[in-house]
Amino acid sequence: MAKKAKKEEAVEETVVTQEIMETPIMETPKPIKIEVKKPSWEIKDRVYFLKDGKTPISRALKTRNIYFFDEEKGYEREFQYAAKQKTCFVDEFKGDVKLEHVVFRNGTLTVPRNKQTLQKMLSIFHPHKDVLYQELDVVKNADRDLEYLEMEIAALNAAQSMDVDMAEAILRVEMGSSVSKMSSRELKRDLLMFARRNPVLFIELANDENVHLRNVGVKAVEAGIIGLSQDQRNFTWISTGRSLMTVPFNEHPYSALAAWFKTDEGMAVYSSVEKQLK
Repeated sequence: MAKKAKKEEAVEETVVTQEIMETPIMETPKPIKIEVKKPSWEIKDRVYFLKDGKTPISRALKTRNIYFFDEEKGYEREFQYAAKQKTCFVDEFKGDVKLEHVVFRNGTLTVPRNKQTLQKMLSIFHPHKDVLYQELDVVKNADRDLEYLEMEIAALNAAQSMDVDMAEAILRVEMGSSVSKMSSRELKRDLLMFARRNPVLFIELANDENVHLRNVGVKAVEAGIIGLSQDQRNFTWISTGRSLMTVPFNEHPYSALAAWFKTDEGMAVYSSVEKQLK
């Protein structure tokens, strides 16, 4: 038995370990996005017009002895408009140079797409651009018109929902004391017309918290509740003659009164005035 045991011990078991090679997973390459940049300069017909609505029969533009500072080259370069030249810079002229006039007719100048040298001179290099003349930009004009129309709609909506007291306060800024004699229908009509005619100013006045306070002050003076001295420097209670406030130098009396209404003393006076006006 002992020999058999020894024989069994002598037999060694051979364990074969087989490594399993994992097949690597290939990731799908992400598509490369290629951004196509639009050219910074578009070849098209361009129209230029004189600023401030000027429409003279003819207006020549200066096109010689003008300099443009070239950032890349680091110095000023003279440019001129010359026929049959591919550039407007004098240091790049080749061959004969025949200068040409650039003239606005009835306030406008149309430059066709084939005259790229003149277009670039007018749109990029000329120092009188946006000073004496502008380039017509249809997209920019459309954006500006859309912004104005949206503001006009907002002003009209605000005017439509505005109460009579606030309407009177805003119109008083525009029309003066004549609003005191207007009916509510007249106030609403003129308020809507004002909002449509000048929506920017209307929105500014509607957002100005002092407009209503100034209106209360004016109505109080007109009703004989508060008195304003002839030199427009002092407000007083009519009933008692007590001085309420002194208007600071170089300040509008009703603007000063509106600001004073927001003080601790002024709030009590404002509350009393509102009750008496009702």
